[in-house]
Amino acid sequence: MKARGAAAEARAAAFLASHGLRILERNFRTRVGEIDLVAEHDGTLVFVEVRMRASERFGGAAASITAPKRRRIVAAAQLYMTRVPADPPCRFDAVLVDGEGTIRWIPDAFQA
Repeated sequence: MKARGAAAEARAAAFLASHGLRILERNFRTRVGEIDLVAEHDGTLVFVEVRMRASERFGGAAASITAPKRRRIVAAAQLYMTRVPADPPCRFDAVLVDGEGTIRWIPDAFQA
């Protein structure tokens, strides 16, 4: 991972922690995809995609979470769930970081 991407993920993790989420795992990798952050929030398992874009020129960070990317995240989340003893509620959030370092958190950004 490039240094800027790692820094964006670290900032996103700190931001989410400051809003009450407990970070459980970073960069959960599987053969089908990767989840940037796995967190817990009030009994809900939260799978977080962190995206950073320097400009909005090509649609910005949100536009970069394409349908194929969402499918890979969902597939990785399904594999993660095989490690969890219970079956907690889940959601998929996005944390978007722009070129100035501004963070935008989108809870429940997409559905499985």
